[in-house]
Amino acid sequence: MDGAAVLANAATTTTTAGRGVRRESANGGSLSRSPYLTTNFSFLPHNSKLQNQLRFTLKNAPTTYGISNARAVRVDSPLSVPSEAVDIDWDALGFGLVHTDYMYTMKCSLGGNFSNGELVPFGNIEINPSAGVLNYGQGLFEGLKAYRREDGNILLFRPKENATRMMMGAERMCMPSPSVDQFLQAVKATVLANERWIPPPGKGSLYIRPLLMGTGSILGLGPAPEYTFLIYVSPVGNYFKEGLSPINLLVETDMHRACPGGTGGVKTIGNYAAVLKAQGAAKAKGFSDVLYLNSVNKKLLEEVSSCNIFVVKGNTISTPEIEGTILPGITRKSIIDMARDQGFQVFEKPVTVDELLEADEVFCTGTAVVVSPVGSITYLGKRVTYGSGGVGVVSQRLYSELTRLQMGLVDDKMGWTVELK
Repeated sequence: MDGAAVLANAATTTTTAGRGVRRESANGGSLSRSPYLTTNFSFLPHNSKLQNQLRFTLKNAPTTYGISNARAVRVDSPLSVPSEAVDIDWDALGFGLVHTDYMYTMKCSLGGNFSNGELVPFGNIEINPSAGVLNYGQGLFEGLKAYRREDGNILLFRPKENATRMMMGAERMCMPSPSVDQFLQAVKATVLANERWIPPPGKGSLYIRPLLMGTGSILGLGPAPEYTFLIYVSPVGNYFKEGLSPINLLVETDMHRACPGGTGGVKTIGNYAAVLKAQGAAKAKGFSDVLYLNSVNKKLLEEVSSCNIFVVKGNTISTPEIEGTILPGITRKSIIDMARDQGFQVFEKPVTVDELLEADEVFCTGTAVVVSPVGSITYLGKRVTYGSGGVGVVSQRLYSELTRLQMGLVDDKMGWTVELK
């Protein structure tokens, strides 16, 4: 297969990555090009199980988004990663960046196909000041997690959904995208190369961040001439410092996250910068986050800054429908299917503020938070508390069932998990 990179005879250096974490990284100066990514695994025997797991061969994969005959990286021998265990207090792990060993990168010209992907030491990237992503915001990202099971196996949760969503977002943003197979193989390779950073069972997960960026130089407004697909990872704990405890939301009535016809329904980078001002003001007042309303009449719920919202009334669960201004969350989709399987009536429909205020229970969903119960909502100065202010029964039930499935503690009857080892 043509050109992935080789980390040939990579030397390692030890650095401090913050938070008391020490890591070794390969010397980037030893990179060269070769049909395979070939390095030495100091802590694995030749022909080990991990070596076999890293041997990916991808068939030609035509897609409906203009990417055809695409191939991902093939790794025919183990990577040279440090043998020492990482020095992390897993019990104190929060949701922040920890520098790991390797990241994945692959490039493509406008109108071309992605190819020649490579795993390289984690580190800074060089980019032209006139890159499309810096000047015109031509960028997308995804988020998914890898979990370590009690038996040592590694699980991914619905990675194909992330790959498909990136392709849909790329079409909206006039960007080429990796094929589904390329995305999946790149994620697998990156996770296995950074296996030592996956927290022990029950201590967290390895957060996986795929990026798609217009890195080619362009001065006038238009699609960038070149694109970079990059994946990095970081071990994480809970997104909210409260963990699975109620969060307090402020309903925002002046600023909006998205508008009809915009990019609110895709995971473009600009969607998130737009929420920072309202979110920062809310947190300064003691709230956990902001719940946004639709921009037309300010009467319908949309979503929290980076989460979907659900409203519970009796045996009925309602969530705003996907109409272009709300991100089609993968956790959202999973909770809908799981709740229906448990006998709840679930409706994707317009949800009014009045329904929110009269609900028995409210919760948010997202890759980072999984399920986050809402303890109170404040709207136009009026605060509404749900239940006794504790974790709601439905929130707890769905959180427990979904996380147990993600961590491999129960049989996956849904077929949502992908086993790497």
